[in-house]
Amino acid sequence: MDPSAKKKIIDDLERFLKRKEFYKRVGKAWKRGYLLYGPPGTGKSSLIAAMANYLKFDIFDLELSSVQNNGEFKRILLSTTNRSILVIEDIDCNAEVRDREAENQERNMSRGTVTLSGILNFIDGLWSSAGDERIIVFTTNHKEQLDPALLRPGRMDMHIHMSYCTSLGFRTLVSNYLGLDGLNHPLCEEIEKLVDSTEVTPAELAEELMQDDDIDVVLRGVISFIEKKKVERNNITT
Repeated sequence: MDPSAKKKIIDDLERFLKRKEFYKRVGKAWKRGYLLYGPPGTGKSSLIAAMANYLKFDIFDLELSSVQNNGEFKRILLSTTNRSILVIEDIDCNAEVRDREAENQERNMSRGTVTLSGILNFIDGLWSSAGDERIIVFTTNHKEQLDPALLRPGRMDMHIHMSYCTSLGFRTLVSNYLGLDGLNHPLCEEIEKLVDSTEVTPAELAEELMQDDDIDVVLRGVISFIEKKKVERNNITT
């Protein structure tokens, strides 16, 4: 992740922790909502884990597809504790939550599923009055598919774009995985240029960096991998 983006998130979390009296004074629940969006493999789950470790909060991971209806959704979420992060992953994969038509919402309710209105009512009502120091994180691969009602402040207060890897991100990866300052290896400059011109995820690069104990072999493998990705991408678009 870009260092400036990382700092912005840390600063936001710090403000959240310090603002108990502020939230009380303005009459708002001591809660914060985040939306992490971007392609698969860009580090959304890793960021959530890092947030929990930084805050020393528990994580409650909810899979909407396993929840039968709004009533069960309500019971599960009310069982979460203070100082916790509630994670609802891949919310774009739930057709009922994406549905923008009122009549479809009514039809979905009759089928017994979790609906957009059920989620909104919970966030605005019960969850806002139950407990303190809680964070809710939604993840999606397709932000454009979400209903605008979900995206507004008070529900998803901060939107964080998880992008494909950049040269700065690659430097962090080679430091973490190889113990190497990317600027000090002759192959890294070439890789950074490839990374900035190719759609490759941090997860893909991390996997390549674990392929061998020899740094030169690993980095040549990374170059071959990215060049192959670039060719495949060009073939798709032509």
